[in-house]
Amino acid sequence: MDSGRQVFTVDLLERYAAKGRGVITCMAAGNDVILLGTSKGWIIRHDFGLGDSYDIDLSAGRPGEQSIHRVFVDPGGSHCIATVVGSGGADTFYTHAKWTKPRILTKLKGLVVNAVAWNRQQITEASTKEVILGTDNGQLHEMAVDEKDKKEKYVKFLFELLELPEAFMSLQMETATILNGTRYYIMAVTPTRLYSFTGVGSLETVFASYLDHVVHFMELPGEIPNSELHFYIKQRRAVHFAWLSGAGIYHGGLNFGAQHSSPNGDENFVENKGLLNYSSLSEGAELVKPSSMTVSEFHFLLLIGNKVKVVNRISEQIIEELQFDQTPESVSRGVIGLCSDATAGLFYAYDQNSVFQVSVNDEGRDMWKVHLDMKEYAAALANCRDPLQRDQVYLVQAEAAFASKDYLRAASFYAKINYILSFEEITLKFITVNEQDALRTFLLRKLDSLAKDDKCQITMISTWATELYLDKINRLLLEDDTALDNRNSEYHSIMKEFRAFLSDCKDVLDEATTMRLLESYGRVEELVFFASLKELHEIVVHHYIQQGEAKKALEVLQKPSVPIDLQYKFAPDLIMLDAYEAVESWMATNNLNPRKLIPAMMRYSSEPHARNETHEVIKYLEYCVHRLHNEDPGVHNLLLSLYAKQEDDSALLRFLQFKFGKGRENGPEFFYDPKYALRLCLKEKRMRACVHIYSMMSMHEEAVALALQVDPELAMAEADKVEDDEDLRKKLWLMVAKHVIEQEKGAKRENIRKAIAFLKETDGLLKIEDILPFFPDFALIDDFKEAICSSLEDYNNQIELLKQEMNDATHGADNIRNDISALAQRYAVIDRDEECGVCQRKILTVRREYQLARGYTSVGQMAPFYVFPCGHAFHAECLIAHVTRSTHESQAEYILDLQKQLTLLDGEARKDTNGSLTEETITSMAPVDKLRSQLDDAVASECPFCGDLMIREISLPFILPEEQQQNNSWEINSRNPGNQRNLSLNL
Repeated sequence: MDSGRQVFTVDLLERYAAKGRGVITCMAAGNDVILLGTSKGWIIRHDFGLGDSYDIDLSAGRPGEQSIHRVFVDPGGSHCIATVVGSGGADTFYTHAKWTKPRILTKLKGLVVNAVAWNRQQITEASTKEVILGTDNGQLHEMAVDEKDKKEKYVKFLFELLELPEAFMSLQMETATILNGTRYYIMAVTPTRLYSFTGVGSLETVFASYLDHVVHFMELPGEIPNSELHFYIKQRRAVHFAWLSGAGIYHGGLNFGAQHSSPNGDENFVENKGLLNYSSLSEGAELVKPSSMTVSEFHFLLLIGNKVKVVNRISEQIIEELQFDQTPESVSRGVIGLCSDATAGLFYAYDQNSVFQVSVNDEGRDMWKVHLDMKEYAAALANCRDPLQRDQVYLVQAEAAFASKDYLRAASFYAKINYILSFEEITLKFITVNEQDALRTFLLRKLDSLAKDDKCQITMISTWATELYLDKINRLLLEDDTALDNRNSEYHSIMKEFRAFLSDCKDVLDEATTMRLLESYGRVEELVFFASLKELHEIVVHHYIQQGEAKKALEVLQKPSVPIDLQYKFAPDLIMLDAYEAVESWMATNNLNPRKLIPAMMRYSSEPHARNETHEVIKYLEYCVHRLHNEDPGVHNLLLSLYAKQEDDSALLRFLQFKFGKGRENGPEFFYDPKYALRLCLKEKRMRACVHIYSMMSMHEEAVALALQVDPELAMAEADKVEDDEDLRKKLWLMVAKHVIEQEKGAKRENIRKAIAFLKETDGLLKIEDILPFFPDFALIDDFKEAICSSLEDYNNQIELLKQEMNDATHGADNIRNDISALAQRYAVIDRDEECGVCQRKILTVRREYQLARGYTSVGQMAPFYVFPCGHAFHAECLIAHVTRSTHESQAEYILDLQKQLTLLDGEARKDTNGSLTEETITSMAPVDKLRSQLDDAVASECPFCGDLMIREISLPFILPEEQQQNNSWEINSRNPGNQRNLSLNL
């Protein structure tokens, strides 16, 4: 931006603006509308927005000379109030932009109105809402006008100065909507005092409250041509004020939401108050006080003589002087006053004949520099327009801190500079003064300000900061031997900060470079910490194992991001370091393959263990086998081998007897190698286990032979396991018997009795004659007498039982022969009028009337027929046809095939014999009889009307699909339904 360009410029708006109506005495502006009051009682209105202009005569009907004392216009440019002063006294008028004739306010007759305060928040074109008028005699009045009424709604008295009666010279009003109504804020000035009023309710209520307590005011005595009060309006809200008083310009901020309590109890809404002394404006010349003033956002425009001095509100320095091109006749009177149009953002100056427009050109452009010169850095930054300006503010702050040796603070400011100072220049400043901490701070702050795209610079600065951290840590350790033990020392604080830095920068730091740096400085713990951040899990785990911290190593391995292969790699070291924690970790990890842990478990198992110590590998293998249902033979074999090496073989036996494949179809009952198990148990002398394995492998003889060496009871149990091979079972029991007899050693009676008692345990499988060969030849028969007699009785009973069975078989054969003879004589009586159940013709039909059934021999002159016990009778041909039609397709084909074969055989027989029967012919009839028997079974096994065939027909429809066409032919359809008529009969 060109700083040489003027902020305020003056342009002649109109020359001879009074239009011959006298000279200009006063002026007001609002919303691009200006009102000029003249010495002859006229108001000249210019509306620049509409391009309209007209004059209003307020002196009409008044005697003598009349002059406009004050003219006021609202911020919208619609409402106008003017006071006329003449020889006949003072009158106040109200007029609206739409009215052609002004309205005199009769209640104010004789009162000179010096000031008007508009309700900016609520005023509209149609209504003024509340308006406060300040008079020359120290009174305040309220009025309101609705344009449609063409007159004022009311004019009422509000307040009067009694303690020090002075004229009200200027008024301002603001309102704020709160929960319980509207709060009013009013400021009014007299020549020496600034009064403030505030309250909730109506204006009448607010001012009535000041009858009970003192009005809050600021007194600044001194002579002043015009005491003026101005509000600067921003977005329709006053933000700061200025009072042109005799002592100087009293100004400050306005906060209408504040609830600060002043000493006298009033709520004070003024903040950051200040007083601009006029002496600072004279620059050594004679002191001349301003005759008028107006306020912009950052400046005061002061009318001093015929010039306007522009004073910066913040720095209180004159920045410009504005000159006016006056007519010769106006020079002597000079510029009369200033006014502002807050809505349009314009300022005006006027003399007797001319109106000048003062325009603003970006007055805030250099405010950052003003604040910077005053060392108000926050405000300077708030007013900066571009990065270069901000850099200059940061540079001033940084250099001030650097000069005062506050290097850390200087570093934070230097880090914010991006353009006017290079990175190298800044770092050299700190290196020159050997300020490593400040340099580190600068680098860290710089990292925060860099964009993510500057990857190279970020990595470089991060690496440099890492080295500075490491250097700082080493220096602290050298300077203080107790730093490691003191938890509150700077060393621990830096360590915590360094680790946080590594966490934040892990993605931008070069992995190899950082690892070498940490290693070169001997920072092993930080090396491990960084490795964990970068997920270099192998380094971390290896470090913890070296430190003997198995639990921490296992915690790392259990993280989801750690490859499962690391579990297997470090398993041998971890289980030797802490078997309990290792096994607990393995059991807590879901996707481990126990087979890959076998080398680690075998290494652990090869070490000696205390007798009462929990074997962690066995615990883990039992977990895999029973909880995870692992089927790996290697896992089962390892567990079996560990069981076999224990002194107590109960766990081994339980393992061998457990059926791991229970509930699975066609699956094995165990997953270990039985041959390996047998060799191992034989080696470890676990004989009971060997017996079980032999038995499981169906090597029952070996199982019993080995069991006899351990426990005869076990051998008996093994012998009893064989159930499906009686000979083998007997053989096994004989082995047991032989062992028992040989164990008794000799032929003593007591020993013989024990052997005889053993026979009873075999449940009759062995007899006395089976075990006699095992006794000595010289054993006395008397000792076996009872057993031999018992055996002979058993044989006798068996013989008697066989005789009875033979008798029963003979009797049964006789009964069968008798039944066969009876069947040959069976017959049925048929009535001569009996009808066939299918064709309804008589059964005893002569052969000529009914075709001879194929494969049947005629009975005299009658056709072949069937008679059932239920009484139904059928011709053979009819029955065959009915059954073939009603039964399923395969049975029907079978019947037809039998019938065809019968026909062929019957025809050949007749052809060979030419109708005569010989012995050879009768012999050849045997196949025909067999086929006829099969046909009888197929069609006449049951009555078709009383048997299953009829029951199955219940589910068939009455009308079969092949009969549907015939059924449709019986439907009655009307040929001409349209010609049918309905006849109604009246009865």
